[in-house]
Amino acid sequence: MIKYIAGLSLILFFLASCGEDVDELGIDENGVENNFIVSGTIEGADNTTFYLEAMSQQGNISVAQAKSDASGKFSMKGNIPGFGMYQLRMGEATDKIIPLTLVPNDKVNITSNFTDYAVTPKITGTDWAPVMTEYMVLFSKFHNDQQKLVDLQRTGTVSDEVLTEQFLEMKKIVDDFAIASMDKDPSNAFNIILSSSATPTMGFETWDVKNLDVLKKVSNAYSDTYKDSPIAATLTGQVGQIEIAYNDYKANSSGQRVAPEIVLKKPDGSDIRLSQLKGQYVMIDFWASWCGPCRRESPNMVRLYNEYKDKGFTIFSVSLDKDGDAWKAAIAKDGLIWPNHGSDLKMWDTPLVSLYNFNSIPHTVLVDPEGKIIASGLRGEKLEQKLKELFSK
Repeated sequence: MIKYIAGLSLILFFLASCGEDVDELGIDENGVENNFIVSGTIEGADNTTFYLEAMSQQGNISVAQAKSDASGKFSMKGNIPGFGMYQLRMGEATDKIIPLTLVPNDKVNITSNFTDYAVTPKITGTDWAPVMTEYMVLFSKFHNDQQKLVDLQRTGTVSDEVLTEQFLEMKKIVDDFAIASMDKDPSNAFNIILSSSATPTMGFETWDVKNLDVLKKVSNAYSDTYKDSPIAATLTGQVGQIEIAYNDYKANSSGQRVAPEIVLKKPDGSDIRLSQLKGQYVMIDFWASWCGPCRRESPNMVRLYNEYKDKGFTIFSVSLDKDGDAWKAAIAKDGLIWPNHGSDLKMWDTPLVSLYNFNSIPHTVLVDPEGKIIASGLRGEKLEQKLKELFSK
């Protein structure tokens, strides 16, 4: 999977004034020109300190702070070197945070209340404020619905496949809004937040490649509008990585790429090679005894193996375990009856991770009888459909 674009590294120098009403940006006591104002009224947040922080790979950097008055009104101003990702934290709580994509000369005003501070704030004063305000409403509903799915998962009454399907349906509402907004106004500063909706966070199997065009459009606009910002350069690099990974995914699904050789130790200590299975359709299943989703998929794997093993299909289970005893125990407990099991007991340090280009498990790669990759990432219903297609010919 491709990781979200977040935690961009920034080298910042800030001077800020706190707790005063400001109508103009002005000059601070050190002679530095203030180039932003963040103010607001948060009902129920009287005499509360608000902290503006820059987000970086080294952690959050303090930019400014201000204490609200008895009516929850606050205001702060300061100096930033350019466009960046920030957060406005209310008090010491870690869950009362509003993301802000500040640009020099922004005058941001926030209206909310203590309870729903970070849920549905109303943002005004900048060209990116309307998009952010609408997005926060949609994202809040998605977050609440997602929590309901998590509660369902804990009960064990709903399959992972159904949960994933429902999750994607809920996420699509947020993603459609984000992608349409980016396409309409590619230079909008808030697009750096929206961009995660266009990235293949769940793999390329459910990803629309048209999203790549939108990301390129935003990247090009950022390079023009915010050319001196580290965010623009980082976004360009991320979009390039996505394009490379997508082309690699397509190559792995075209039947043109030969699956790299795999040589591992079986549970009994003998060697097993992927090339030994040539002549059959082989599903390479990257898994581990400690991987809950992998283990929950085991009954389906066993069922499909039994259904197609006499038709030229087998499974090669490659474990990312470190504990050999735990690996062997999981094979026995889950009834993984096929003979093809291997591991180097190196967990994520195994070279197979980079060789097969994956960063989460379970991960599957389907290889044809000639040893060429014809699909990847198939699980559940999609895997079953693919096998039906192959063996109905």
